[in-house]
Amino acid sequence: MKKKFEIPAQGRTGFTLIELLIYMGILSILLAALSQIFGSIIDAQLESEATSSVQQDGRFIFSRLAYDINRAQDSAGIIQPASLGATSTALQLNIDGVSYTYSLNGGNLELAEGAVTNALNSSETTVSNLSFTRLGNSGGKNTVQIEYTVTSKIIQPKGLETKDFQTTIGIR
Repeated sequence: MKKKFEIPAQGRTGFTLIELLIYMGILSILLAALSQIFGSIIDAQLESEATSSVQQDGRFIFSRLAYDINRAQDSAGIIQPASLGATSTALQLNIDGVSYTYSLNGGNLELAEGAVTNALNSSETTVSNLSFTRLGNSGGKNTVQIEYTVTSKIIQPKGLETKDFQTTIGIR
């Protein structure tokens, strides 16, 4: 007759239910800690990407504006804003007979150069609060005060990364 229930012999090795529960508990704690660390790393990476894209786009826009305003050569090269003290949401320059127009379109700062239009900011940012103010003296070389805000599209736990830029660029 076969025995239905057999008690293991003393020489056999294995795990008891208590040991398995302890190992599973330790493994669960380690997995939870690693998940927290991984989540923190991802958050830091997103924050770094957002800050970097805002800074890069802001500096690039500034550099391109400074380059084109300096190429305008004289006050007649600034078409819009038209008069001293005037403020506009668009900047129009005449450089070597070609019209350059900076304006906002759907959160993108666009440069229309003749018949070609290109966005100056990346797809990861938006530009807002754009204004150009013409400053200077009558008969003198004018300057343009530029203000704009660059905002990241990357959503972070602390909110969107935003930076305001303001500068004044003069014609040489």
